[in-house]
Amino acid sequence: MPELPEVETVRRDLASLAVGRVIEQVEATAPRCIRRHPSAEDFCGRLAGGRIGEVDRRGKYLLVRLDGGVVLVVHLGMSGQLLWVPAEAVADEPRRKHTHVVLTLDAGEVRYVDPRTFGELFVTTDDVPELAHLGPDAIAVGPADLKTVLRARRTQLKPLLMDQRFLAGIGNLYADEILWLAKLRYDRPADSLTAAEVRRLHAAMVETLNAAIERRGSSLADEQYRDLFGAVGDYQADHNAYDREGKPCPRCGRPIVRLKWSGRSTFLCPRCQR
Repeated sequence: MPELPEVETVRRDLASLAVGRVIEQVEATAPRCIRRHPSAEDFCGRLAGGRIGEVDRRGKYLLVRLDGGVVLVVHLGMSGQLLWVPAEAVADEPRRKHTHVVLTLDAGEVRYVDPRTFGELFVTTDDVPELAHLGPDAIAVGPADLKTVLRARRTQLKPLLMDQRFLAGIGNLYADEILWLAKLRYDRPADSLTAAEVRRLHAAMVETLNAAIERRGSSLADEQYRDLFGAVGDYQADHNAYDREGKPCPRCGRPIVRLKWSGRSTFLCPRCQR
């Protein structure tokens, strides 16, 4: 599932192309992708004619803000992609299989592709009440705030990092990378961390997420994540733990291990992470 760095990469690219543009036409062909709306007509009618004022992000959600307080929310789910096709290429570039929503702008098309349809798009109001449950953005939380909330939790570190009500934007992949860099085990109780370990965790979170954004996100073997232009990310080449079972830890040389935890794979160095 695309996490904060991948969604932020798409956000930046979409903002550079779409802000100030008018949505001339909207097509929606998969009811599951717009499931919060009673009909495709309702979804499309709320967007057609709107001018894009800003492209924002909240955790793993894209927020396309239109004039008049209308917001299009996009969640990519497991396999969703937003792809840009410039106006001069629209006629020559067939829509990919599983293209379920298309926004036509004067400069080109934004196509939403989702084979598994776990993602969704919906139109809401400016304050986006549907996302009120999200915690602070993981890349913006300060060390003092992180220390305060960790001290009040007995939850294990990895599920806490992945809890979108606690911090918004971190999933399975970046939780493993952050914990490797911070030298902390996934199952450490949050309230057991020393002040130095909390500082290490915060620094690891900021460093990992910013580095992944700089490298335009991570694309794994299935290459499901693509940026707005259809290119894969590059940060997977810098992974230290995730999806590196049996390979040497970049810090100590001991093989990275893969554990099954809560139905997910967890990758860690059993020597470095305590």
